Order: sequence, then C-alpha cells, then structure tokens
Amino acid sequence: MKESIQKFEGGKVLEVSGNAKIDKEILVGKTLKEIKTFGKQTYLVFNDVAVRIHLLMFGSHSVDEQTKPDRQLRLSLLFSGGSIYFYTCHVKMVDSEFLAGIDWEADVMSDSWNPTKALKKLKANPEMMVCDALMDQDIFSGVGNIIKNEVLFRIEVQPESLLGKMPDKKIKELMKEARNYSFDFLEWKREFTLKKHWLAHTKKICPKCGQKFIKRQTGKGKRRSFFCETDQQLYH
Repeated sequence: MKESIQKFEGGKVLEVSGNAKIDKEILVGKTLKEIKTFGKQTYLVFNDVAVRIHLLMFGSHSVDEQTKPDRQLRLSLLFSGGSIYFYTCHVKMVDSEFLAGIDWEADVMSDSWNPTKALKKLKANPEMMVCDALMDQDIFSGVGNIIKNEVLFRIEVQPESLLGKMPDKKIKELMKEARNYSFDFLEWKREFTLKKHWLAHTKKICPKCGQKFIKRQTGKGKRRSFFCETDQQLYH
C-alpha cells in the first residue's frame, strides 16, 4: 500500500471525505510530507498531525478510483495528481508527539530494525511463550499469525516453548527468520503465490516427516498454531 500511494508525497490535500469519525476538514490545504509504516500501521504525516491507517482484517485501499461503496469508505483524500481511498479500516488522528514515541526500530522490515534491542526484550521475558513473543508488536512489529507459524516451522521450535528455555542459537534464529520470512511474505504476496509457499500454516500433514500437524490455540492471544511434534522441539 505504501508503495502504491508514495506518489502523493509532497502533494496538497484539496478535498477530504469518508465516514471515519475524525476531524477530517483540518487536512484540507495541508501537504503530505511523508508516508511511514510501522508493522501493519500506515502513517500519513502532515506538518503538525498524522493520520494512522490500520487495515485490520478486511481493510483495503484504492488509488485514483473509488472501487467500493460509500458505506465502506472511511477516508478519501483528493490531490491535484489523483486520490486515495481507504475502506473498512481504522482511521485515527495522532500528533507529532505520538509519532516521536514510536519505537521504529521494532519494525522487522524497516531499515532501522534493531536486532540488539529485540534480543534485549526477548531476554527480559523468560516466561513468555515464543508464539506470544513473535506476535508482540513491541518486539516484532509487523509479524502476524501466518508468519509466526512459518517462522517456528523454519527454526524447528514448538509455539508453546518458553523464551528462557530456548538456546541462544534458537533465539538468534528466531530474530533472523522473523525478518527473512517477512520479506519473503511480501515478495510472494506481490506474485499472488503466498499460499503456495506455506509449509505449516493451515496445513494438516508435516512436509518433512509426514506426521499429522497439531492444530491448537496457543499463547495468551489464543491464536491458531500449526506445528509438528516430531520436527519442532518444545523448550519448557
């Protein structure tokens, strides 16, 4: 989404509409300085305010043409060079102080991703399950449930393993693959081939040993996990 709307950076907002409950009119006449992403959140940054867009589970966007009905249209911004439409998403206004408080180094796909900081956060939570750690947006911003299941299969660790019981080598693999898989995910998403590459998520049989996968709601979030008891080790 960021890539598709990047052309509007530097443009001035001419009109605003949509049913999001924010003070939309203050955006008219403002210049879109920058588009920033943090995990699943996109920030449209203006001089003294920013609009946070979170697509949630079913949100979407379009450029230059409204493709969904008005009841789904949360926000549209008209520029001289075209328009952006956001549907079925969460829209919120935030100030520059809020932006300054974001730990941009926690975003696994950011150039400023800081593995040293991530390691420190992981070490500080020895009783946390690894499935919860991967889904913790303060540690791995941008990682979701699919990535969680695939990363844990790649590094051969069961989701209910405790961070404090995992060897340092596995913790480092965890951080490395969380970032690696996120870039693979994006590439496959662009190619419309994502599901073809899934080895664990929603699968019934382990591709390594042929045993049945365990499907279970794990961690504090009770999110679906798919794992092999033979090829993935439980550290507890």
